[in-house]
Amino acid sequence: MSFSLKTAMFTLVLALITTLCKYFFGPEIALSGFSPVLAIALFSGFVFRRSEWVFFFSIVALLVSDISIQLLYINDLFDYQGIYAGQWKNYLLLLSCTYMGFVFKAASYRNIGLAAVFAPTVFFFLSNGLVWLQAAEVVYTKDATGLFTCLIAGLPFYKNSLIATFIFLPATLVFFNYLSLRKLELRLS
Repeated sequence: MSFSLKTAMFTLVLALITTLCKYFFGPEIALSGFSPVLAIALFSGFVFRRSEWVFFFSIVALLVSDISIQLLYINDLFDYQGIYAGQWKNYLLLLSCTYMGFVFKAASYRNIGLAAVFAPTVFFFLSNGLVWLQAAEVVYTKDATGLFTCLIAGLPFYKNSLIATFIFLPATLVFFNYLSLRKLELRLS
């Protein structure tokens, strides 16, 4: 896929969906974490083999959504910041999910399903591990009990990221195939 009007439209749609999910689901703890970012990261790893595209969609979708939320926050139209200290760690974790997509290669529906479970699970443990280690506003004791408490607190996010990945990953693959091939199909590799 060369950069074209289709690529621009695809990128814009991914960024818009990511922003809308953050806007509508982010403030609700029961819905927080329901976002297409992990699915987009896996998709990028599945589909693109050229280095200039493999990280493009996941970074752009997340960056545009973060900037949009930050602009809303600055104008008192949203409750929390879109850009904050330490956010770069989430970007690195997202890029690791893109790499997971590259490793799983979407060669089968089984690999797509495994990746859709594996990426949110790894993201959950690593991000909550970082929160536990570096907690500023919520203090978790630096022992097994504190880590367990931190993981329990993150379970709603984990559940929502799993559900979102299972919904958005096939949807992203089908949308991409429609734009690229004019076929509505869940095409592999």
